[in-house]
Amino acid sequence: MSSAANPVSTVARIAYLTSDIVVDSQSQAPSISAFSSTYHALSRKSTHKPNIIPSHFGADPSSTLLRNKATLTSFTATASSQVLTRLVLHLGEISALPIVLHLAVVDDLSDVLLLRSAVPYFLVSKTVQQAHDNALLAARLAKVERKAVVHAFYANSSMGALEEIEEEKVIPFLLAGKRIETPPATPLTSVNGNGHANGHANGHAVAAVLDDAATITLFKAYEAAALETLSLVRRPLRPFTSRGSSEPHTVILTLGKEDLPAVEGVSYVSVALANPIPYSRLLNAIPSSTTRVIVLEQVYRWHTKWTPLYLEVVSALQQRDSSQEFVVQSGILGDSSQVQTPDVLKLIEQSTSSSSSRLTLGTVPTPGAVNTLPHVPKHESAYTKILSHLFHERLEVSNSPELAASQGEIATTPEYALGRVRGQLDSRAALVKSVQDLLQNGDLDSDLHSLISKWVLAKDDGLKSRSLGKAIVENLESTPISHPAAKQVLALRDYFPSLSRWIIGSDAWSYDLGSSGLHHAIASGLDVNILILDTLPYSSRNNADPHRRKHDVGLYAMNHGDVFVASVAVFSSYSQVLQALAEADRFKGPSVVLAYLPYQSEDAPALDILKETKLAVDSGYWPLYRWDPSKEKNGQEPFSLDSDAVKNDLKQFLDRQNHLSQLVRSKPQMAAELVGSLGETVKEARKKMAQQSYNDLLNALDAPPLLILYASDGGAAEKKAKRLANRAKARGVATTIATLDSYTLETLAEEEQVVAFVTSTAGQGEPPQNGRTFFKSLNAAAARGDQLFQKLRYTVFAMGDSHYWPRAEDAHYYNKPGKDLDSRLEKLGAGRVVDLGLGDDQDADGSETGYKVWEPLVWKVLGVDSVEVTEAEPQPITNEHIKAASGYLRGTIAEGLEDRTTGALAASDTQLTKFHGIYQQDDRDIRDEREAQGVEPAYSFMIRVRMPGGVCEPHQWLAMDQIADEHGSGTFKITTRQTFQFHGVIKRHLKPAIQDINRVLLDTLAACGDVNRNVICSSIPTMSKLHAQVFEFCKEVSNHLIPQTSAYHEIWLDKKLVAGEALKDFEPIYGEFYLPRKFKVAVAVPPTNDVDVFANDLGFIAIVGPNGELQGFNVSIGGGMGVTHGNKKTYPRAGSIIGFCTPEQGKYVAEKVMLVQRDNGNRADRKNARLKYTIDRMGLDVYTSEVEKLLGYTLPPARPYTFDRNVDDYGWHTGEDGKHHFTLFIENGRIQDEPGKEFKAGLREIAKIHKGTFRLTANQHLLVSDVADADLEDVKRLLRLYKLDNLEFSGLRLSSSACVAFPTCGLAMAESERYLPLLIDKVEKMCEENGLRNDAIVMRMTGCPNGCARPYLAEIAFVGKAPGNYSMLLGGGYYGQRLNKIYRESVTEPEILAILSPMIKRYALERLDGERFGDFTIRAGYIAPTTEGILWYERSGGEGEHREAAGGDVAVAA
Repeated sequence: MSSAANPVSTVARIAYLTSDIVVDSQSQAPSISAFSSTYHALSRKSTHKPNIIPSHFGADPSSTLLRNKATLTSFTATASSQVLTRLVLHLGEISALPIVLHLAVVDDLSDVLLLRSAVPYFLVSKTVQQAHDNALLAARLAKVERKAVVHAFYANSSMGALEEIEEEKVIPFLLAGKRIETPPATPLTSVNGNGHANGHANGHAVAAVLDDAATITLFKAYEAAALETLSLVRRPLRPFTSRGSSEPHTVILTLGKEDLPAVEGVSYVSVALANPIPYSRLLNAIPSSTTRVIVLEQVYRWHTKWTPLYLEVVSALQQRDSSQEFVVQSGILGDSSQVQTPDVLKLIEQSTSSSSSRLTLGTVPTPGAVNTLPHVPKHESAYTKILSHLFHERLEVSNSPELAASQGEIATTPEYALGRVRGQLDSRAALVKSVQDLLQNGDLDSDLHSLISKWVLAKDDGLKSRSLGKAIVENLESTPISHPAAKQVLALRDYFPSLSRWIIGSDAWSYDLGSSGLHHAIASGLDVNILILDTLPYSSRNNADPHRRKHDVGLYAMNHGDVFVASVAVFSSYSQVLQALAEADRFKGPSVVLAYLPYQSEDAPALDILKETKLAVDSGYWPLYRWDPSKEKNGQEPFSLDSDAVKNDLKQFLDRQNHLSQLVRSKPQMAAELVGSLGETVKEARKKMAQQSYNDLLNALDAPPLLILYASDGGAAEKKAKRLANRAKARGVATTIATLDSYTLETLAEEEQVVAFVTSTAGQGEPPQNGRTFFKSLNAAAARGDQLFQKLRYTVFAMGDSHYWPRAEDAHYYNKPGKDLDSRLEKLGAGRVVDLGLGDDQDADGSETGYKVWEPLVWKVLGVDSVEVTEAEPQPITNEHIKAASGYLRGTIAEGLEDRTTGALAASDTQLTKFHGIYQQDDRDIRDEREAQGVEPAYSFMIRVRMPGGVCEPHQWLAMDQIADEHGSGTFKITTRQTFQFHGVIKRHLKPAIQDINRVLLDTLAACGDVNRNVICSSIPTMSKLHAQVFEFCKEVSNHLIPQTSAYHEIWLDKKLVAGEALKDFEPIYGEFYLPRKFKVAVAVPPTNDVDVFANDLGFIAIVGPNGELQGFNVSIGGGMGVTHGNKKTYPRAGSIIGFCTPEQGKYVAEKVMLVQRDNGNRADRKNARLKYTIDRMGLDVYTSEVEKLLGYTLPPARPYTFDRNVDDYGWHTGEDGKHHFTLFIENGRIQDEPGKEFKAGLREIAKIHKGTFRLTANQHLLVSDVADADLEDVKRLLRLYKLDNLEFSGLRLSSSACVAFPTCGLAMAESERYLPLLIDKVEKMCEENGLRNDAIVMRMTGCPNGCARPYLAEIAFVGKAPGNYSMLLGGGYYGQRLNKIYRESVTEPEILAILSPMIKRYALERLDGERFGDFTIRAGYIAPTTEGILWYERSGGEGEHREAAGGDVAVAA
């Protein structure tokens, strides 16, 4: 089989096909082994399946080889001193085992030759073909002789034709028996049977040489294996290959890769077998005419006088005829690609003139020099940037890759770095002594004496030590002093500044603490900081060899008692990283900071690193902590635990990972403090388990004839299952209902009654969350061919949407979980009693259509189809029932807050907390992991502030910043409703957080829920007077429509009703049922529609008179963004203008519009409860007349106005009152600190000095407003310092917006906030290539169809359907005046880029003057315009040639 291949893949293939076990040595993360890709490819197509065991970088591969013994084991590695020195220690044991060590070398055999003397066989391959053949020979030799073979081959051999052996021939070759040998009559000598010297051209025999018996035995085994290999590959494999002159005067023996020119009188002998070497065979290769032997070996870093092959040659030649004179010299074989005949002649000439010095031929690298600096993975800059930011010019990385250029790669090792640090600290100590000696000089100038005294006091201060040291040097140079200490001070001037010295390394140091250099640093007592980056992803933690678990460096260092230790994760807590690094720098002594940075490769997106970090921190695998032993001296606790999740799950963490158990044993008081509340939790858990066991026992005794198991994400399938259960009970059927995941296959196999399965569909045909474990087990059992369910009788009802994935190739996603469940159960032996029922959201009654057919068949099987049910079915509990029974929004929230057994609130209470501005959520990044651990989801809460008009004072901003740190996730978000939103607030922090919000005269009441929410208004920085009027109008409307219940103050602010039950709450506007759905109000000031006024239930468009005074507002009603995938009864709608009102009438108009919606909205179906549906059902004219009836007057006609944009006006603006305003770009509104973008810290510093206000925009950006002239430069300085004034972004990015989505939003189906910036990176390149960098194109993304980021008014929009999958919409109006329309139902990133690339190019070439992208897509025929919301689905899917088809039909919105 002929092919072109490289040596690494060639050897990897042979190792894979010949071995039972392959141990593959991994490269330093994030790089992967050079052999891995070949193994991965072979695993998919080869019939042979060896066990591939990775040996992680820094680990000892010997233990893996010795522990995993087999008929034949192969070890593959790229040769390095770190790997091979570890092998040397165990070669005595390894050499007696059938192991092949395939070692890839680049240009130097120095490291691999360390193994030569300790192994029976050592082969060297120079070409790819030789590597292939020798790999086979090595496998045969190791398997037959049961001895270790080292096969060193050059990884960078030139590509070329390769004859490979077919896979089916390999195993027979290995299993072939030994050939029968005829024993020689005499010992092996240099003479063949014909009496002539082997390889001796002139036929003159040499004196007989008696070889060592052990060497003879090994060599004969080699020859036998080589002969067997020859019969397979049809190519000879010789230990020595000679070429050149037949009667040479000079023989050049080479060990290494060479391509030397023919030279008269010179013979070249290339060595392929470096061990064993029978002297007789070596002498046979040297003709009798030879007078000079030059041994060239490719060993650039050989530190002893004599090289390995040279010693063998000298020993062999000593046995030749003593009368023959020889000159034998050693040399280095360099890169011979450029070697010419004169170079060889020059070598011979040098050997003649100097017989003692080591020769060189070819280009030999300069020791210590490197051509390129060591590569630093880009993700590691997350930590190095923080170090640079914290310590600036004080920072010194003692093993910086930049040192390699001048000092060689050894400069990057920890041992070398520690030596550098020790030398620097010794020099600084010498400087301190010289300075103190100088102080004793009574003749010192008073100024110099003062400077030196100050430096001695401030020598450990980074800034002062540098400036004072500079002044001392200048003084000494300008006024020389004869004192000897002065010369010493000047000689040591570089050590005046106090530096922060760091050594940065990887987790490879964790495998062998004793020999990694880390032990020496920890035990040194030096003031040095060590940053260890651990890159092993949490999800890959179990892939490593379990016998070589990494040591816990943190505990190891803490045991020393005088070492500062911290464990940090920048993608979990940026502020904790800053704190830990700063404390490490201040600590006098060794400091070890363990930094988590999990990634597989440099291409890994930051989003994946974030998810892996959260899993590790939440599970306790990577706890965040700081250990400062210096605090003990002050009577303080030295240990600080910084990760809440570890506190919550401390017992599981201690049992599982044993990270802190020793610490707890040594500090009993700490143990008591940390786990003091654990006992009650355990008691409660045991009570629950006992109750569950009792219930299970009763169920087993009762043996109900119907078991209903359901899997549901959104609740629809759960409702169907509960409805089926209620109807069964009404018919007298004993019924049990549970989730799929609550049953194991073994338990289900014992069920003899009918089991009804009800499941919905999630994502791309995936099972719902609470059924995934069951589905995994079911699939595994089906794959094994088990017959578990011989007794089981079942039926399945599946719920899905046939148009959710409209493309023909995606049709199989429709009801896939239900279909798979039905077929798998049958395959496992279960009996189907009713055919699969399919509920389709596209049917007239949705899933009810299919359900009505399926349910009667179930009753028939159970024999209760004739039972007449006269009782009315109990109504399902809806939001309307919850509101009515809540006692004006109280429910049992107060009791739920006191329940410490769970991090959640009751389901009904989570509907009520929305009215209080709170959403219950859980971290979806780690939901599966926590379920696997058997613990509840990582519940937390989102808090949204009510802040009408989005205006915030500096002291309020500082409070929000502090609340985020003390109660939330450390970040907060500016929302599209012009307010603040906090995530990650755990239950016990809810009340303190809300109380802190109220202390600065803000609240959260009505920020969410079925009430009027936060009223928003345009920011208009240039019109100060008008903004003041509009802002006051916003507050007036908000205050007028605020709920009047006292529940908020009772629950959160502890203000109880004074008269007990005698005093009842009353809601004059809302009543006890509140509104059918949420109600949103916005106020826009033309020409800027930055609030997207038409996206709101009620919009006020300011009308300004000629004198700049606010005259009133045009009134728009019926806007709304929410849609449900697959439900065509839902659609977005842009508001309709119904008339004009004055500012004084505004709040009453708002009230009456809301009252008509209160009384006429659809309370039976929340999906159709918004005002937009009420208007379309009643008709706009009828609705308007109802509003006017309540007002008592008719609204006058709307007045003219003009909008021209809906994006923010970035940069500096000056208002009419002379005050200045700066609009910042904050991508997607996230206020956080990250390397290079410390927005949170910067805004905190601005708030400390700012005397004006902050204005939040509805596009999630921020204005620093009302800056007086006197304060302008200070604000500009801070903006510049924290890079907050950077507006050098593309027009596309400046016009983008995204909702939060994963990981906290429970409704999210796909990424949004975390993904949109990455997508824009790629799309804006298209814009730049076509000259559109500065053109604003409004692009928005949401993780679900509810529309929080107002996607349906964007020019380009993406609405999440499943992870990585979005609906794509086009054609929205640039200033929010027109809805877009679905262009493609389902797209992934490659499809998005493929669609946009030609579209953007065409827009750049064909657009009209002033034509916006949304308008262009309509004119160019990509998409039809949406004239009104109710027609949104019509003509979706593109126009003409751009129309998307699905199975012959146009893809319509699902």
